Amino acid sequence: MTLVPRVVVVTRHTPYEELLARHATRGQAAFFLKQRGQDLAEVEALHHEVLAAVARIQAAIPLKYRRNLVVREELDRFLFEPEDTVVVVGQDGLVANVAKYLKEQPVIGVNPLPRSFDGVLVRHTPDAGCRLLVPTTQACVKVQPRTMVQVQLDDGQSLCALNEIFLGQRGHQSARYELTLGERKVQHSSSGVIVATGTGATGWARSIQLERGEHFQLPEPAEAKLAYFVREAFPSIATSTELTEGELGPDAALSLTSRMEEGVIFGDGVEKDHLGFAWGVRARVGIAPRRLQLVVG
Repeated sequence: MTLVPRVVVVTRHTPYEELLARHATRGQAAFFLKQRGQDLAEVEALHHEVLAAVARIQAAIPLKYRRNLVVREELDRFLFEPEDTVVVVGQDGLVANVAKYLKEQPVIGVNPLPRSFDGVLVRHTPDAGCRLLVPTTQACVKVQPRTMVQVQLDDGQSLCALNEIFLGQRGHQSARYELTLGERKVQHSSSGVIVATGTGATGWARSIQLERGEHFQLPEPAEAKLAYFVREAFPSIATSTELTEGELGPDAALSLTSRMEEGVIFGDGVEKDHLGFAWGVRARVGIAPRRLQLVVG
């Protein structure tokens, strides 16, 4: 028997919902903003636009299909099925939040607030998202595979990310580690290491590149290549400023051995979902075996 298709709609709490959660009532939230020269009505209006987009997508799901609505905070507890179609309604970062939990299920990115969100990954209007639903469940859409980055620890733990992986110190102290690339090995004291994909090349990695004035080509989103940057490497009698940036191809990986007691590794800026990187732990960072399957048309 053929399994009935399932559509999983992913969204996140709006700023209005977060204000209500923090201040308990609408009146208290309105008072809090008014004291700061801000208007709750503007935040509430955006909230209703997002809800309308989510409702429009849900209404477009055929009645015979299975369906789930998941908020970002539930992603680490939700079990995606291999044949799911995933619809992300929100900002670009929400697609990155979802990507690490997927195993190449197609993702339709829907932008509910085009005047607020860039729409690099959430490139479809709610109406376009509705039209793409059924064709996506039938594998009749154009999909753009996007390279992801993966870190693997020597104890078996791993973490994937769509934009970048950060390895460094939990607090504001220097990150200390041994970095190995091929046959070369150096000791670093720095502000941490960023390993970015082509999707992340428009964000954190791009900022570092522009600040340094470097001109080497950052990878494209679908390209099987990563870029790495060591942030603010400090030269000393024991630490080097070599191997502070470069490219990693399909067969290359960056290896770091922690020399910290409170090291941390996280992806896409989500420090809450992290791996410990304590003294002696070895991390290997390279291209992930799976990719984000972004529906483009």
